[in-house]
Amino acid sequence: MLAENAENTDAEGDGLRAREIRAEQSHLDQVYRRLEEKIHEAEFLMDDASKRGQVGTPGALAERDAQVFRAGVHLNRLNSEFEDFLFGRIDLLEGKDGKRGPDGAYTSVEPADGAVRDDGTAGIAEILHIGRLGVLDADYAPLVIDWRAPAAAPFYRATPVAPGRVVRRRVIRSKGRRVLGVEDDLLRPELRVEALEGGELPVVGDGALMAALGRARGHAMRDIVSSIQAEQDEVIRAPAASVTEVEGGPGTGKTAVALHRAAYLLYQDRRRYAGGILIVSPTPLLVSYTEGVLPSLGEEGQVAIRALGSLAEDAPGTRGAVADTYDTQAVARVKGSARMQKVLRKAARGALDLGLRGPVPERLRVVAFGARVELGADELRKVRQQVLAGTAPVNLMRPRARKLLLDALWERSGGARRYPDDPELAAEARQGFDEDLSAEDDFLAFLDAWWPELTPRQVLGAMADEGRLARWSRRVLRPGEVRELARSLRRLDDGGDGPLSVHDVALLDELRGLLGAPARPRKREADPLDQLTGLDELTTYADREPSRRERTERLAEERTEYAHVIVDEAQDLTPMQWRMVGRRGRHATWTIVGDPAQSSWSDPDEAAEARDEALGKRPRRRFELTVNYRNPAELAELADRVLRLAMPGVEPPRAVRSTGIAPRFAVADGELGAAVRAEADRLLAEVEGTVGVVVAMGRREEAARWLAGLGERVVALGSLEAKGLEYDATLVVSPAQIADESPAGLRVLYVALTRATQRLTVLSAAQDLPDGAGVPDLLRE
Repeated sequence: MLAENAENTDAEGDGLRAREIRAEQSHLDQVYRRLEEKIHEAEFLMDDASKRGQVGTPGALAERDAQVFRAGVHLNRLNSEFEDFLFGRIDLLEGKDGKRGPDGAYTSVEPADGAVRDDGTAGIAEILHIGRLGVLDADYAPLVIDWRAPAAAPFYRATPVAPGRVVRRRVIRSKGRRVLGVEDDLLRPELRVEALEGGELPVVGDGALMAALGRARGHAMRDIVSSIQAEQDEVIRAPAASVTEVEGGPGTGKTAVALHRAAYLLYQDRRRYAGGILIVSPTPLLVSYTEGVLPSLGEEGQVAIRALGSLAEDAPGTRGAVADTYDTQAVARVKGSARMQKVLRKAARGALDLGLRGPVPERLRVVAFGARVELGADELRKVRQQVLAGTAPVNLMRPRARKLLLDALWERSGGARRYPDDPELAAEARQGFDEDLSAEDDFLAFLDAWWPELTPRQVLGAMADEGRLARWSRRVLRPGEVRELARSLRRLDDGGDGPLSVHDVALLDELRGLLGAPARPRKREADPLDQLTGLDELTTYADREPSRRERTERLAEERTEYAHVIVDEAQDLTPMQWRMVGRRGRHATWTIVGDPAQSSWSDPDEAAEARDEALGKRPRRRFELTVNYRNPAELAELADRVLRLAMPGVEPPRAVRSTGIAPRFAVADGELGAAVRAEADRLLAEVEGTVGVVVAMGRREEAARWLAGLGERVVALGSLEAKGLEYDATLVVSPAQIADESPAGLRVLYVALTRATQRLTVLSAAQDLPDGAGVPDLLRE
């Protein structure tokens, strides 16, 4: 019965999803029509207020300015909220009382005594849509509840263990005036619920699976559903202090739990997390998924979702550092290793001698006390060594370099011997000496060339020279590693500009710390004359107030540390990436989610050491999720064979459903691309939803060409990109090739085999050594 329920739910999933998107689109259209009416009203008030200024009396001007201000605030707010306006919905049972709040919603938090009938059925009594701004229709009924209103609190606070009146929580993805997708959480899967408009309450996404599980016959399955809810709820509500570590195998809901925890914490204690929440995902694909699951929290700059390849994008000195390409596994192991700290430190200091901004002068000549004073190459070298004996970032050592140069020039000029008996006069003469030389164009030009302000990209580009890199990495990297690393950086030009790999971004961020952020140019101060002209009186508040996008960009640009950091798929972070993330959470609380059995990093112990350094001595609270409700048991059993090879002794999560459909095995007898296309086409016909085709990283682009023209429901992705994602059906191409790509290849293969919610096909090539049934050597019992 369970298999039948689950399969029926899956089979109609795509059609149901499309219908529900259309329903939400209809509501959003109604909201926008009402918003346009409100905007026209505000514009009328603005126009009326501006006409009042023509009267010319001081009273009329004051009244005009006050009305313009109020109308401007309202108009600007309406206009600024038009982007991603609607993001949530909750379907509620009847409440204990019939009282309504000022936003038009019922105030009761708990359901009425008779809301759930004796036969386990119930009806929806109220629907609330949650958005950035409260909107009432012409009859003062709520079209949208402001996310800050008390009526919106259950959207954030309700959990499966304590649902209150909430039956279904829906996250709505929209952009502008278009609804892109919906995803449901079913908080009461044991009930049969009638929708407000009649018929059974439709449920989309993981919520549909929970509904199938919850309605299965027998107490055992009900107990499993309760265990899923209880262990997830425990994580969501865990105290925020220190570090919360969540481990769980494929399909246990780690990502969704972590994201709902972020929403819950921020709503519970918004002041505490005013410093922002950072969510780090391993790939841009997972970021897209994350943005769809996490309910918008309604405050500009409050939550930043970043892939590892764009984590340094907004940091001073590395702005624009975005990457979505991957190095070979051999190069990635070098770039990710903690050994790169030493290499980059030497590179940041050694780059001063390279003339990255013009020739490095070997002589400094000035005129002092009517005579020429000169420092030669040896003296300049000694000064540089003195400066570099400090621990400050290289760019921030420039004032020290200036001071030590002046010290050397003062000593060479004999200034110290001119006033042996008058310390005060000597100090005054020294001050004048420093001021005079520091203002000289020749001295400033020398300082700019001799101690230039370096950028992380310039230094990274300089490492493309193999001989230079060999000097900087002596006794740290092996010759072969030096050669491969330098070769990978040759895509950058002399200034360091060019395409970056994901692992390059962590190196740039490390260099940013070693170099120090370049000084920002000073903003032009307002002209006092402008302040006396009265021109500000002719602008409105809406004109002067920055837009929501501008405020978001400004906050993101200024923020380099956060109050809470969530790391998804934490087992994949390299030591250098842990250092990058750690710099953004020096004073933060943390939520870390991952699964060691899915780690793609070749040296877990080295990564664990870097993680411990990033987290410091904060106390830790550990949770484990044990129930796999994504994969049918037939697919999970196959994946577990690989887990036993990759991580002997590790207990896999329990798969709680069965479809009766075993994995399919096929062999590419001829051209591999044709076989991949044929198997993908077969899966598209068997499922209504999405198909993921997982190949070794080196075949990503090739696989995309194989699948061209099959439509949007099928996607080709490299094995490392599959992490955290799920598809209705998955095609895994050549398990042996995936497993042989890196020392962590078996763990990566385990991930690939656990992406499907319905069907799995494994396509073997010759190197997989398939048997007569097409089962590759790696997957045989």
